[in-house]
Amino acid sequence: MRIVRFLANDEARYGVLDAKDEIQPLKAPPFEGVEHDEGRFLLSEVELLAPCEPSKIVGIGLNYRDHAKEVGLELPKEPMLFLMPDTAVIGPGRTIRFPEMSERVDYEGELGVVIGRPAFRIKKEEAADYILGYTCFNDVTARDLQMLDTQFTRSKGFDTFAPIGPWIVTDIDPGSLDIETYLNGTRKQSSNTRQLLFDPLHLVHFVSWVMTLNPGDVIASGTPAGIGPMEPGDRVEIRIQGIGSLVNEVASWE
Repeated sequence: MRIVRFLANDEARYGVLDAKDEIQPLKAPPFEGVEHDEGRFLLSEVELLAPCEPSKIVGIGLNYRDHAKEVGLELPKEPMLFLMPDTAVIGPGRTIRFPEMSERVDYEGELGVVIGRPAFRIKKEEAADYILGYTCFNDVTARDLQMLDTQFTRSKGFDTFAPIGPWIVTDIDPGSLDIETYLNGTRKQSSNTRQLLFDPLHLVHFVSWVMTLNPGDVIASGTPAGIGPMEPGDRVEIRIQGIGSLVNEVASWE
């Protein structure tokens, strides 16, 4: 099932997108169950929004073996956590803004894990019950600022630095998914979630022993090798097998 959040008639709603690209609206957010509402919308007639409204985004650093090798760092013994604010979230088709205080802004294609119900101090074998589904995520990073700071709040927290979408897929196995990033049509990242050091179930379990995860929260599970810079005017696309494609343009702040 593909869960979307969309804007129609000036109202933001959740819905289920079928194979014919028609949206069946839901009566309420999907975190307490999926209850269909009346009416249908064509995907081409609505604006897709970020598919959830997280209270927080939990980022995971150095979680791909190939990326750790790329940057010459040792593999962590535990997941490396950092937080991104909800104000960074944008949806598919929205513009990533290049901040004036940075000279290098990078793409980081990632698998996003969307939480389905409150999770606190859960066991790993229970983690799947707390996951609504998976989506594409671009962990946009001001790389030069990241190198200056001792933590990642500034480099990853700018408005527009957390594109999410285009929808949440509820019925895929995250254990072996191809993940790719394209910049202006050229493939820059190509890996598979088999390269993850800590899988999504472990991440949900681990993070829940640190903080409560709320419905709609997102764990950005880490990026593979191939990170690189973007410039205003570029088009960046994150593709994940079984999910789809998240596309955003890059522009300067005006």
